Amino acid sequence: MRRKFDVTVKQPETASEALSEASGLPRQRIKDAMNKGACWWTLKGKKVRLRRATKELQAGTQLQLYYDENVLNRKPEAAILVEDKSRYSVWFKPHGLLAQGSQWGDHCSLLRWAELELKRPCFLIHRLDGDAAGLMLIAHDSKAAGALSQCFSGRTMTKRYLARVAGVINTQDQLIDTPIDGKAAISHASTLSTDDAAETSLLQVIIETGRKHQIRKHLQSIGHPIIGDRLYGKPAGVPLQLLAASLEFDCPLSRQRVTLELPRELASLAE
Repeated sequence: MRRKFDVTVKQPETASEALSEASGLPRQRIKDAMNKGACWWTLKGKKVRLRRATKELQAGTQLQLYYDENVLNRKPEAAILVEDKSRYSVWFKPHGLLAQGSQWGDHCSLLRWAELELKRPCFLIHRLDGDAAGLMLIAHDSKAAGALSQCFSGRTMTKRYLARVAGVINTQDQLIDTPIDGKAAISHASTLSTDDAAETSLLQVIIETGRKHQIRKHLQSIGHPIIGDRLYGKPAGVPLQLLAASLEFDCPLSRQRVTLELPRELASLAE
């Protein structure tokens, strides 16, 4: 059950004391929830997460605790650092790990994983469907984040995905341009291999736009939903068979052409 607690501190005390008194929850649970990103306060005019349970607060301080045991009890899948390029890093996000957290917590997100792993500021540059796996970039300063974000929003980033789909399809550079939510959406699909016995195909998909669930919706629209797609196809005994396999762009930081590909051991989908 989700519960939100709005707390105004009445006297100087620690964050865990104030939240425990207001919520009736034990301090150890409060500490765990704060550490996992479920507590917020306003700092210098901006609402941010408050993680330190022993933080001394002054009277009048306002806190919000978003408490959901189902969220807090989840165990994050391990992300893998592919390459550290100083001002940004390259990661493999596994199936099920979120790009970033929500107000209810962020411990099951790549952004938080990178913060804890690298002990550096981390900024989200782009997103990848939580059900999908593959390459993601994390910036480590605000200027790098802004510059790299432009590569995605300005459509100068070549994004290549692998998708194992239901049914046998033989196609090369097939244009799929069905609008999504009333907005233009462009994908190109090419067959890499087919499995007649299993009645599945492995496709390469390159997208020009980045609409929510674009590849999932586009492949479903041509009659070949992705294996394991619980939203647009059928659940299966494997995770969503969609993988962000490579990124290629002119890096605004190094002024060089950069090609990033998943290591071979991470760049495969279930047969």
